[in-house]
Amino acid sequence: MLDQLLSGNLILVVVVAAIFFVMLSSAVKIVQEYERGVVFRLGRLVGARGPGLILLIPIIERMQKVDLRVITLDVPSQEAITQDNVTVKVNAVVYFKVVDPQRAIVQVLDYIRATSLIAQTTLRSVLGQSDLDQLLSERDRINLRLQQIIDEQTDIWGIKVSAVEVRDVELPQTMQRAMARQAEAEREKRAKVIHAQGEFEASQQLAAAARVIGGQPSALQLRYLQTLTEIAAEKNSTIVFPLPVDLLAGFLDPGERVNGHTSAPGPVPV
Repeated sequence: MLDQLLSGNLILVVVVAAIFFVMLSSAVKIVQEYERGVVFRLGRLVGARGPGLILLIPIIERMQKVDLRVITLDVPSQEAITQDNVTVKVNAVVYFKVVDPQRAIVQVLDYIRATSLIAQTTLRSVLGQSDLDQLLSERDRINLRLQQIIDEQTDIWGIKVSAVEVRDVELPQTMQRAMARQAEAEREKRAKVIHAQGEFEASQQLAAAARVIGGQPSALQLRYLQTLTEIAAEKNSTIVFPLPVDLLAGFLDPGERVNGHTSAPGPVPV
């Protein structure tokens, strides 16, 4: 009889201890520095608490934690038609955080999923209002517009969208080939323009050199001799090159000229 009484008391103590432990664990909560605890008392919102140790009234109060850190949300690839009727697939990433934990819990069921859906619909809408060239060249402007639109729609949930970045733009194969041909044609155009500019500048320099040489006969003679030297240095072969006598007039003595005519030159030693 005594053994039965002791075992019954032991079971009662164990049950009471278990109930006390459960109530204590439900009454004592620890909230991290980057979290806030939204407390409800009998279903009514009390407010946000934390960080640190939070004491709740067992059974009467309950708490739901909210992370205040920046959340990185990947927006799946969205197929959209641009304003110039080009079908593209674009994915993006959204950076946001909770600035009002109470509204994030009370105003929306799942604020992460709701933000993701709004980002997807907004991405398709903005792409439909932009041309392909704007999507490729004005990425910053489109990112800013996406950020402003999504932030306005999520503000009532206590969510702040800090940035939206369009990552990959997938174009159809036909459009990629057309853009490649356009880029190649543009490069050929620039090459021809540069070549024409080079020819024009070279012709100007040649014209200036011709004017200088034409004004100095000795310069023409030196240029002629320099050309002979360059030709002779190329290959070991015999080159027949006409040598006008007038070019040697500057090397002859004045006594060798008779009545304005130049006598025939003698052999030039080599």
